[in-house]
Amino acid sequence: MKILVTGGAGFIGNHLCRYLLREGNEVVCLDNFFTGKSANVADLKKNLEFRVMPHDITNPLDLKEHFDRIYNLACPASPVHYQFDPIETIKTSTIGVINILDFAKLNGARILQASTSEIYGDPLEHPQTETYKGNVNTLGPRACYDEGKRVAETLLMDYHRTYKVPVRIARIFNTYGPNMDKDDGRVVSNFIVQALNNQPITIYGTGKQTRSFCYVSDLVRGLYNLMESNNIGPINLGNPGEFTMLELAEKIIKLTDSKSKIEYKELPQDDPHQRKPDITLAKKILGWEPKIKLDEGLTKTINYFKKSIKNPYS
Repeated sequence: MKILVTGGAGFIGNHLCRYLLREGNEVVCLDNFFTGKSANVADLKKNLEFRVMPHDITNPLDLKEHFDRIYNLACPASPVHYQFDPIETIKTSTIGVINILDFAKLNGARILQASTSEIYGDPLEHPQTETYKGNVNTLGPRACYDEGKRVAETLLMDYHRTYKVPVRIARIFNTYGPNMDKDDGRVVSNFIVQALNNQPITIYGTGKQTRSFCYVSDLVRGLYNLMESNNIGPINLGNPGEFTMLELAEKIIKLTDSKSKIEYKELPQDDPHQRKPDITLAKKILGWEPKIKLDEGLTKTINYFKKSIKNPYS
């Protein structure tokens, strides 16, 4: 098939491009390179079935070619990046999604929207099921991302009901692995970089707040399974293993043999206290569940950061 991956030079996007190429598809990576990096896909350019197209989806797509599938991953996904320019962030999930949906409608293409566990906000239901409506502060500093993704889901369903566009919605929980940006503000990359440099590991709040961490290869396999399923979603994709921030920090200190100490800072506004996916639907409908345990995934990620810190331009 011919597949368009928006945000294809980003962290998850570049891994998805690799997976789709291995499955024998032709892949076009579309990215505005705000958070995506050309280095993430540089080696893929040798593949004749792969092409990079610089473009910002907040502008209409004027591509005179047909695509069978569209994976929409275009949107900054870490607070550091999405709060840098909140207006552009919400435009990406509204105007940008409309542009992608219009293009999908013209193509007759199936489109998968990368939604997020952030639509559940600071959840009052635990673990979070797809039927949970969420506890989101529409006025807070995270709302540009949370609310943008909620509107994106609404737009997909309205285009499906109105124009019969075949859509898929994936709610992605915390994901980690090689090719993460060391400066993106995500907790795994923060802790690993701090530990490798023997710097204080920064924990916000008490450290008792929890997250569930899914290794990127597991996540990409889930996205593919959802796209090729007969289910619209939304479907949670994440690892239900739940860890406190303190447990994560201690694991990383041990795995890196670091001399880092833990430093506590004030918890940012609206930062969720608990986050754990219920993946019953993913297991039942997609036959999917994560395979990579946290220690194994962290070791792979630490090895990546050891190389990238040593040679930052590689």
